[in-house]
Amino acid sequence: MSLQGKTALVTGGSRGIGRAAAERLAADGARVAVHYGTNEAAAKETVEAITAAGGAAFAVPAEFGTPGAVDALHDGLVAGLDGAGLDILVNNAAIVDYDDNIHDVTPEAFDRLIEINVKAPLFLTQRVLPLIPDGGRIVNVSSGVTWFAQPEITYGITKGALNVFSRSLARTLGPRGITVNAVSPGITETDMNGWLQDPTSAGRVAAMVALGRHGQAPDIADVIAFFASADARWVTGEVLEVNGGLWLGPNER
Repeated sequence: MSLQGKTALVTGGSRGIGRAAAERLAADGARVAVHYGTNEAAAKETVEAITAAGGAAFAVPAEFGTPGAVDALHDGLVAGLDGAGLDILVNNAAIVDYDDNIHDVTPEAFDRLIEINVKAPLFLTQRVLPLIPDGGRIVNVSSGVTWFAQPEITYGITKGALNVFSRSLARTLGPRGITVNAVSPGITETDMNGWLQDPTSAGRVAAMVALGRHGQAPDIADVIAFFASADARWVTGEVLEVNGGLWLGPNER
């Protein structure tokens, strides 16, 4: 799946699924803009890993949830692209709040989750659309919490909104040949899910998954790369569950 000559932006690209996606897109030949919020060291490490592997990347800072973040990211992206367009946009950056349940969620916490998980990808996409050529690719990182229940209610709401956003945008951009799809990870080991490093917790998750383990960031990144490639030219408006067969039924026969 060659992306030679293509450019990509991965939001939240310095860690977890974002970093894995940035590294995979770069390995496929794309020049990747690695967006980060505050962790400059992690972004620098990601860029260095990509360049050490023979790829091309540059870091772009912008702290979502603060005034002017989308404009700052746009301007940094344009400077890094140096006249090139943007072929691939991966809206990955998101936060979770483990106090986000019906009893403890506050208006302030709700607004922050909406700001970062919904408003940022919406208005970033609006801002960079003039850079995306006909036939471009947009991939949004959703979550399995849109179909299974968990206490973190606002987080689930934001990911459900992202699925609706993906379908609506696919319809709107179809005449330009721009595909828009969402990747919906299952239970995946990232900084957000650090509890999976506990063997007992990992074992409980494995018992719920047909393939017998929890996900790793590259499992998700490879599917993002598929949607970014020419092989996915006839797929748009889809939400693809990437979860190893989560809750297909008891693993014990």
